[in-house]
Amino acid sequence: MKLAPEATAGRYGTRKLRTSKFARRLLDEWRRLELPQTNPCVVVATSGGADSMALLHGVVELAEVDRLSVEVIIAHLDHGLRGEQGRQDARWVAAQAAALRCRAEIGFADVRGRASAAGDNLEQAARRARYEFLRAAAEKHRAHYVLTGHTMSDQAETMLMRLLRGGGTEGLGGIRPLRRLEASSPESSTDVQLARPLLGWAQRTDTENYCRAQGVEFRNDAMNEDEDFARVRVRRKLIPLMETFNPRVVETLARTAGILREDADALREEATKLIVLACAAREGEESWLRVAPLAEASRALRRNALRQWLRCERGDLRRLESVHIAAIERLLNDGRGGRVVELPGGGRVERLGGVLRFFRQGS
Repeated sequence: MKLAPEATAGRYGTRKLRTSKFARRLLDEWRRLELPQTNPCVVVATSGGADSMALLHGVVELAEVDRLSVEVIIAHLDHGLRGEQGRQDARWVAAQAAALRCRAEIGFADVRGRASAAGDNLEQAARRARYEFLRAAAEKHRAHYVLTGHTMSDQAETMLMRLLRGGGTEGLGGIRPLRRLEASSPESSTDVQLARPLLGWAQRTDTENYCRAQGVEFRNDAMNEDEDFARVRVRRKLIPLMETFNPRVVETLARTAGILREDADALREEATKLIVLACAAREGEESWLRVAPLAEASRALRRNALRQWLRCERGDLRRLESVHIAAIERLLNDGRGGRVVELPGGGRVERLGGVLRFFRQGS
C-alpha cells in the first residue's frame, strides 16, 4: 500500500506526520518531568475513558513521528464493580491494544470484597487494587514508568475533596505529577515511577476534544455520573458553582495545590531532621523517640515529624486522623508516663519517662 505524503507506517499503525497541539504539549511535559525519551518500556494505565485514551494516543502519536522511542504496554483493571459493563470495557481495551499492536495486561480485582476485608471504602480499595496491579504489570515487563491520565480537573477535585474532609499542606498539595510506586513485596527490586504527564496542563475538556479531533473512541463510565459518590458531586455541582465566581477556578486550584505541595516538601525535610535528632533507640518491634526535641519543636514541625514516624513504623497512614496525632502530642506534655494512645488498625504509642514508644499490634 502506498502511503499519502502526510502519513507514515510505524510500529503502532498508520499515522499522520504532523503532530497535534495536544501531543506537542504532552512532549513538553514529558521533558519537564525528565522522563526518558529513548528506549523506555512504559505501562499506560487505560480505563477506556477520554483521559486515558488521550494519553495513550498522544504517546503513540509522538512515537510515530519519532519524538519518543517507547514500547507501550496497555494495562487495564476491571474492579469488579460494574458486572458485565466492566467485562465489556476490559474486552474493548484489549481490542484497542490489538489495533495499536501493543501488548496488553488485563486484570480483575474483587474490590468490594477487598474493601470489606480491609475496612476500606470502595474508593480506597479500588485505588489500592489499581496501583498494585499497575506495579505488577511494570515488574512483569521490566518497565520503570507507569503513566496515568490524571488531569488538572482531577487535581482540582482532589484538592477540594481533601479540603472538605480537613487536611494539612501535604494533603492539600493534591496529586503528585511524579512519585515512586511502592513495591508490592519486599522482594521486588524494580524501581517503578508513577508519572502523570497530563496533570499540569490538560483539563477533561482537552482530552475529550483531542479524542474527537483524532477520531479516537472512548468509553463513558456510568459511575462518573453517579452522585452517590462525593467526587462526582464535587465535579458536577461544586466546581460549576465555583466557576461562577472564577471561570478559571480549576487552574487556580491546581496552581494552589502546587504551591502547597512545595511548602509540604520543605516542611517534610525539616521534619526528617527532627526525627533523626529525636531518635532514641529501636528494640525489636519497638521504636523510641525522645520527648524533649519533639516538645521543643514548633507544632507544625512536630505534627509532620510524628506523621512521618508513624508512616515508617506502620507502613502507611491508613485511617490515621488529626485526632490521633493530637492525642500523641498530649503525651509530650504529660510527665506522668504510662499513658497510651491506641491507633486505628492496630499499634499504639506509649510515653515511658522521657521517650515515646511505638508498639505494633500484638507486641
